[in-house]
Amino acid sequence: MLNVAATEVKQRLGQYLESALTEPVMIEKSGRPAVVMLSVAEYERLRALEDAWWGEQAQQAIEGGFAGSEETLRRLQERLNAEA
Repeated sequence: MLNVAATEVKQRLGQYLESALTEPVMIEKSGRPAVVMLSVAEYERLRALEDAWWGEQAQQAIEGGFAGSEETLRRLQERLNAEA
Protein backbone atom coordinates (compact mmCIF):
# COMPACT_ATOMS: atom_id res chain seq x y z
CA MET A 1 0.00 0.00 0.00
CA LEU A 2 1.25 3.41 -0.91
CA ASN A 3 1.31 5.97 1.96
CA VAL A 4 1.21 9.65 1.13
CA ALA A 5 0.50 12.95 2.89
CA ALA A 6 -2.72 14.77 2.04
CA THR A 7 -0.77 17.83 0.87
CA GLU A 8 1.15 15.64 -1.57
CA VAL A 9 -2.10 14.19 -2.95
CA LYS A 10 -3.49 17.69 -3.30
CA GLN A 11 -0.51 18.70 -5.44
CA ARG A 12 -0.42 15.53 -7.55
CA LEU A 13 -3.98 14.21 -7.53
CA GLY A 14 -3.81 12.76 -11.05
CA GLN A 15 -0.71 10.73 -10.20
CA TYR A 16 -2.33 9.22 -7.09
CA LEU A 17 -5.61 8.53 -8.89
CA GLU A 18 -3.55 6.52 -11.38
CA SER A 19 -1.74 4.72 -8.55
CA ALA A 20 -5.04 3.84 -6.88
CA LEU A 21 -6.04 1.86 -9.96
CA THR A 22 -3.39 -0.75 -9.12
CA GLU A 23 -2.98 -0.45 -5.34
CA PRO A 24 -4.67 1.26 -2.42
CA VAL A 25 -3.31 4.69 -1.50
CA MET A 26 -3.29 5.53 2.23
CA ILE A 27 -3.68 9.28 2.65
CA GLU A 28 -2.32 10.69 5.88
CA LYS A 29 -3.36 13.91 7.52
CA SER A 30 -1.16 15.38 10.24
CA GLY A 31 0.95 12.22 10.09
CA ARG A 32 -1.96 9.87 10.81
CA PRO A 33 -3.88 7.60 8.43
CA ALA A 34 -7.09 9.34 7.39
CA VAL A 35 -8.43 7.91 4.13
CA VAL A 36 -7.73 5.08 1.72
CA MET A 37 -8.21 5.71 -1.98
CA LEU A 38 -8.87 2.62 -4.07
CA SER A 39 -10.14 1.70 -7.47
CA VAL A 40 -13.82 1.17 -8.16
CA ALA A 41 -13.05 -2.46 -9.03
CA GLU A 42 -11.44 -3.03 -5.63
CA TYR A 43 -14.28 -1.23 -3.86
CA GLU A 44 -16.86 -3.40 -5.65
CA ARG A 45 -14.86 -6.55 -4.80
CA LEU A 46 -14.86 -5.60 -1.12
CA ARG A 47 -18.57 -4.81 -1.19
CA ALA A 48 -19.27 -8.21 -2.77
CA LEU A 49 -17.24 -9.91 -0.02
CA GLU A 50 -19.18 -8.03 2.64
CA ASP A 51 -22.52 -8.88 1.00
CA ALA A 52 -21.52 -12.54 0.82
CA TRP A 53 -20.51 -12.53 4.49
CA TRP A 54 -23.85 -11.00 5.57
CA GLY A 55 -25.66 -13.52 3.37
CA GLU A 56 -23.83 -16.35 5.15
CA GLN A 57 -24.72 -14.87 8.53
CA ALA A 58 -28.38 -14.70 7.57
CA GLN A 59 -28.32 -18.28 6.27
CA GLN A 60 -26.75 -19.51 9.52
CA ALA A 61 -29.44 -17.70 11.50
CA ILE A 62 -32.16 -19.31 9.40
CA GLU A 63 -30.63 -22.78 9.70
CA GLY A 64 -29.85 -22.42 13.40
CA GLY A 65 -33.20 -21.00 14.27
CA PHE A 66 -33.82 -17.56 15.62
CA ALA A 67 -36.39 -15.94 17.81
CA GLY A 68 -39.50 -14.67 16.10
CA SER A 69 -41.25 -11.46 17.07
CA GLU A 70 -43.37 -13.07 19.81
CA GLU A 71 -40.37 -14.78 21.40
CA THR A 72 -38.35 -11.57 21.20
CA LEU A 73 -41.11 -9.57 22.91
CA ARG A 74 -41.46 -12.22 25.63
CA ARG A 75 -37.71 -12.16 26.35
CA LEU A 76 -37.64 -8.36 26.43
CA GLN A 77 -40.58 -8.30 28.83
CA GLU A 78 -38.82 -10.84 31.09
CA ARG A 79 -35.74 -8.63 31.21
CA LEU A 80 -37.77 -5.52 31.93
CA ASN A 81 -39.62 -7.33 34.73
CA ALA A 82 -36.35 -8.61 36.20
CA GLU A 83 -34.91 -5.08 36.29
CA ALA A 84 -38.03 -3.58 37.92
